[in-house]
Amino acid sequence: MRNIDTLEDKTLLLVDDDLPFLNRFARAMEQRGFKTQSADTVAAALVMIKQNPPAFAVVDMRLGDGNGLDVIAELKEMRPDSKTIMLTGYGNLATAVSAVKLGAIDYLAKPADADEVYTALMALPGENAVAPINPMSADRVRWEHIQRVYELCNRNVSETARRLNMHRRTLQRILSKRAPK
Repeated sequence: MRNIDTLEDKTLLLVDDDLPFLNRFARAMEQRGFKTQSADTVAAALVMIKQNPPAFAVVDMRLGDGNGLDVIAELKEMRPDSKTIMLTGYGNLATAVSAVKLGAIDYLAKPADADEVYTALMALPGENAVAPINPMSADRVRWEHIQRVYELCNRNVSETARRLNMHRRTLQRILSKRAPK
């Protein structure tokens, strides 16, 4: 793993529509030596990338005005050597593959902590990622998948149940419970 002190360009763009998280995360990454810029929309991030493409970026998947994949694509076009990490609360294999194809070097589930992100950003090419200390349980992964499909179906329980091949009442019970740990 590299050390940030050995890098010339320490610019980092953080893109997330959760402002309290964004502010805390920016402070945490600044303490680790990055020069951060923050954006809470795809539009704002694209403007920042066009003005001064950063060396690093951490981008949320779902933003109020669009998809974080658009930010990754634009950054890779403007600065091919940049290193980007995709963050999401709705992890799935298809979006992870899309993010990597567009140039992301890693894909982390929210809430990712600053140490995880720093480690991923500083990893050398070909270096194996460190296994997560607290990986999501199988129950949590299932719950996340159900939530994602539910959101994609515009919170329509009947359509979600149909797509998941699940009884509607079973789905309603799952949706009424808190997320497993």
